[in-house]
Amino acid sequence: MALEIERKFLVDAEKISALNLSGGEKISQGYLSTEPNKTVRVRVKNNRGFLTIKSKNVGIVRSEFEYEIPVADAEEILKLCEPNILQKVRHKIEHAGKIFEVDIFFGRHEGLILAEVELNSADEKIDLPNWIGEEVSDNPKYYNSNLSA
Repeated sequence: MALEIERKFLVDAEKISALNLSGGEKISQGYLSTEPNKTVRVRVKNNRGFLTIKSKNVGIVRSEFEYEIPVADAEEILKLCEPNILQKVRHKIEHAGKIFEVDIFFGRHEGLILAEVELNSADEKIDLPNWIGEEVSDNPKYYNSNLSA
């Protein structure tokens, strides 16, 4: 069983703009299940398809199972999720030995910027970059599955 241990933060748009980010991975994702105890997500990222199943969070920890699937299948499954498909561009930024995945949303969530960082343990201490804002790890409003609704 794979565990995801992750913290999530709002990002200060003004401060992160100073990094002059370019490129990034365009991601389209939708949910086949957004039940509180489990989510089933399909994602198209860089012309690759993925199916991901996640358990309910216990704090910042949950089970995660991710499988690559043919991109054509992922695109067809995404159609089952319409109109609630999230669109974002992901930038990976290294800071103090950790990779922060910064998601810049567009479409109906234009202006929302979130950063996630995966940890080795739930109590791992990390150094946060200056562009990190409020922690929202425990706020269901910022779960991607809820943003898709």
